[in-house]
Amino acid sequence: MNIKDIVAVVTGGASGLGRATAERLVANGAKVVIADIADNGDEVAAEIGGGTRFVRADVTDTDQMNAVFDAAESMGDLRAVVHCAGRGGPIRVVDRDGNPGSLETYEAVVRLNLVGSFNVLRLGAARMAKRELVDGERGVVVLTASVAAFEGQIGQIPYASAKAGIVGMTIVAARDLASHQVRVCTIAPGTFDTPILQRVKPEVREGLAAAIPHPRRLGRPEEFAMLAQQIIENPMLNGETIRIDGAIRMPPR
Repeated sequence: MNIKDIVAVVTGGASGLGRATAERLVANGAKVVIADIADNGDEVAAEIGGGTRFVRADVTDTDQMNAVFDAAESMGDLRAVVHCAGRGGPIRVVDRDGNPGSLETYEAVVRLNLVGSFNVLRLGAARMAKRELVDGERGVVVLTASVAAFEGQIGQIPYASAKAGIVGMTIVAARDLASHQVRVCTIAPGTFDTPILQRVKPEVREGLAAAIPHPRRLGRPEEFAMLAQQIIENPMLNGETIRIDGAIRMPPR
């Protein structure tokens, strides 16, 4: 799919992987709507430029996400959704004092990451399914999982569960939507230099970078964005989860 002049929605687009993706799509001629709960969303949209719009939205809320897609369709033909919104929430199955882990935290993390992904997927795909065919397709949805889906570390059980669920839904969603000519792929990033990691101690960041075989550094958000662009542009990429991690395989802790 040619990115120039399409309309795309990027969730979590006010920072990190989402912002880098929005910037790259706009730089290549797309019109973008950022969906995020950040207070600085309007400022980020203005900095990205190119007519980028911000709509405050919780990805688990149907009405709020429909408002995002309404805004996108007011700008032209919605053809792409890149879903980056998510968060962690560390708990253990049983804590150090022998108490069961928090069910409330587990549910909240799974709801945001997994239920939110399905909500964005279903609403975005329904909009794209009504578009006219262009070069044999109507649109593409890019979801975001994590290497934690495959090698979740101690304390990551809600996050790993949710991200594994996203991996599991990818091929099914691609098959479900094949009759509508809408593609679905997932990116599973490793350790990336996002605002969350910028708050940790330098020695911790250095340790995380040293664990990556090659290149021996943290991933850059623009590298995630490069892959998202390629998925949108390459019509044969469908139903696949692609790791982007410098060959890391996460240890237990």
